[in-house]
Amino acid sequence: MNFCPKCGSPLRQQSVAGDPKERLVCQGCGFIFYQDPKVSTCTIPLVDGKVVMVRRAIDPGRGLWVFPGGYMDADETAEEAAVRETREEVNLRVRVTDLVGVYSYRTGIVVIVYACEVLGGDLRIDRESLEVQAFAESEIPWDELAFPSTRDGLRDFFRTRSAEG
Repeated sequence: MNFCPKCGSPLRQQSVAGDPKERLVCQGCGFIFYQDPKVSTCTIPLVDGKVVMVRRAIDPGRGLWVFPGGYMDADETAEEAAVRETREEVNLRVRVTDLVGVYSYRTGIVVIVYACEVLGGDLRIDRESLEVQAFAESEIPWDELAFPSTRDGLRDFFRTRSAEG
């Protein structure tokens, strides 16, 4: 970010009173631009006892596998975003049942992963996906996962399921 979103003047990294970290400060109006992380919400839907995943058609992670998910909008809850993203990406209507985990890796993205119940729909890809497939735990393409949060979310999901059953 080079210019202030409020007045258009240049932003410059500088110290702010009471803050040990330098921030982007507008040289015109004094607005402080905080570079906050984005929130991504995901679900791990099961169809016939198998995890639904998509092969990404876009970067980052083009050609790699991930469970349905995407960025949360400002006017929705994390759960609502996860449900919406699942409908958009794989055409499944779901209901969030449990929190699998919250993951962050210094990438500027916080990933929230939910277990869910599939209420309906038929698997279908959207413009961001090359294919959709359901995998048993033993079939997961562990070496072809798009993100660390995909690996960690699946690991925690399966660990929780085995502890329950």
